[in-house]
Amino acid sequence: MIVITADQQGSRKDADRVDGARELLGPLRWLRSPDRTAGDELQAVTDDAAVAVDAALALLADGHWSVGIGTGPVELPLPDQTRAGRGRAFEAARAAVEAAKGVAVPVQVRGADGAAAGRAEAILSVLGLIVGRRSREGQEVTALLNTGMSITAAAAELGVSRQAASQRAAAAGWSVEPAGRALAVELLGAADVAPAADPGVAR
Repeated sequence: MIVITADQQGSRKDADRVDGARELLGPLRWLRSPDRTAGDELQAVTDDAAVAVDAALALLADGHWSVGIGTGPVELPLPDQTRAGRGRAFEAARAAVEAAKGVAVPVQVRGADGAAAGRAEAILSVLGLIVGRRSREGQEVTALLNTGMSITAAAAELGVSRQAASQRAAAAGWSVEPAGRALAVELLGAADVAPAADPGVAR
């Protein structure tokens, strides 16, 4: 299992952004959808590394979140409310989000396979740096391209020329993103390796 815990940065001086983040992440395929855990925090559970990567990068692009990803076993059945969940993945996500508050690109990964978690963290940090520096126009075009849309179709959707869309995608660093996402998914999946099976838990 993979747990994402995100903590809003500077929440004491900013509007509450939890509901907006829940709406942003809601369409992804969660086992337990993003839930407010404490005033300015949210947490979600998935068994799909691609969902976790998509969520982490969406939060980093938003620019207001420290993101922790934890992998490993959890107690089953999962409770209806994410904040009531228990298990190593929840504990790892908590440790990760606390660590994320002290680094330049605020994302950290903790998992049963520490080496794979560290490599997943490294590529997510690089991708986070890229997506966090994008302009609004760059975010718009890359969001469309990441759905599998062609640059020509994305240009039509945005009402700009193909050349303009290509220039925005290039400025946004999109050319390296698909491969980077695929590597992050592979490494995060590798980090989600439970130790010896425990009763009542699942990966």
